Amino acid sequence: MFCLLVLMCFGDKLDQKQIEEVERVERAMLLNSCRFNLLNFWPRLSKIVFPKCWSQFLHLRKDGEDVLIPLIRARMKVKEEKLSKSNNGDDDYILSYVDTLLDLQLPHEKRKLSEDEIVTLCNEFLNAGIDTTSTALHWIMANLVKYPQIQEKLFVEIKGIIGEAAEEIKEEEVKQMAYLIAVVLEGLRRQPPGHFVLPHSVTDDAKLGNYLLPKNGTINFMVAEMGWDPKVWEDPMAFKPERFMGSEEVFDITGSREIKMMPFGVGRRMCPGYGFAMLNLEYFVANLVWKFERMEMMLTCLRRSSQW
Repeated sequence: MFCLLVLMCFGDKLDQKQIEEVERVERAMLLNSCRFNLLNFWPRLSKIVFPKCWSQFLHLRKDGEDVLIPLIRARMKVKEEKLSKSNNGDDDYILSYVDTLLDLQLPHEKRKLSEDEIVTLCNEFLNAGIDTTSTALHWIMANLVKYPQIQEKLFVEIKGIIGEAAEEIKEEEVKQMAYLIAVVLEGLRRQPPGHFVLPHSVTDDAKLGNYLLPKNGTINFMVAEMGWDPKVWEDPMAFKPERFMGSEEVFDITGSREIKMMPFGVGRRMCPGYGFAMLNLEYFVANLVWKFERMEMMLTCLRRSSQW
């Protein structure tokens, strides 16, 4: 998952050493992020009270810049070379996330992003999409192992769409698999990768049920509890993908019609990468199940032939 996001971010297939360096700096910043939260409160005062913590933060930040900025500059050079050549549309150039940041113009300040700002956005891109997606994938596969009848039903659907000879399931084929999508949605409902979304603040006094939410009050949403609410979901603690099957409408995970669960948040500030995350989960779950079941069939045939 990390290698995929690095490729999408920088547009080039980096060698193993480069990927390990990016992983090292991203992991260090992510693991220490909670410890550095206190620096956000009164930064001028915290620089005096917590000088050691500030020094450690700046060191990690500098380390990250030393790794990412050369990759950003290399991508800038590739982009300039592409623009300088006549483009006949037959090259293998792939638009990357960094390319979009290099083109971005801040309308109010009438300037482009600085390297420091691009590094921050790259950090956000890499960290936001790795642990969340891989955690959700782990839980979904764990449930398929726990409930082999669900795995078998999913395998039958896959085989019916791609046939027995296919080696790999393609992106366009994934969208035809209704039960696969139901399995992924049920995994996100039953074990969402984050039990909370980012805190929000109300702009005016608001009343929610019997509670008054004061202006500027901070609100958090119990994402997991929503998916386990027995008033909304029948037998909520069971893993039943069928609950997402049979309805006339496709389940609305964005919450534009109703909010029954919100693993990506909802509304204007929901996760902008939810479509990418859903595609990743569907693609990896389908291919893992397909390859595992085919391997099982091959081993069974080998056992029978050895017995004969």
